[in-house]
Amino acid sequence: MNIGLLLFIPNRDVENRVLAAVNAAGFDVTQAQQRVLMRIGPEGTRLTALAEAAQVTKQTAGFLVDQLEKAGYVERVPDPADGRARLVRVTAKALDAVPVANAELARIEAEWERHLGKRRMARLREALEMLGEITDPYR
Repeated sequence: MNIGLLLFIPNRDVENRVLAAVNAAGFDVTQAQQRVLMRIGPEGTRLTALAEAAQVTKQTAGFLVDQLEKAGYVERVPDPADGRARLVRVTAKALDAVPVANAELARIEAEWERHLGKRRMARLREALEMLGEITDPYR
């Protein structure tokens, strides 16, 4: 199996499990919406930057942000750096889902550590962080 697929399969499992936990806690978001939400910076992010980071068209990102705004998870606010532009910013409702997502991530990491062992898990994390140095354009 190629390395891309070896990385993709566990990543997809993490995404699915976190989304299931968030939805079970009463937050109604889709996988596509979750991918956009995860890319919004603490001070807000422009739609074009969200589209690029989520690797979707600006039209798709706009559609997803419209859905998230209607559901109360994001708001559009003026960009203080450019009065003509707007930022997408998460709301308190979206922030309420963060502890749920983080708890599920902690369960997943604990499960992986039990399976791999403490040392291998630490090496896996270290290797992935190093790979992020050369693969993550948003780092």
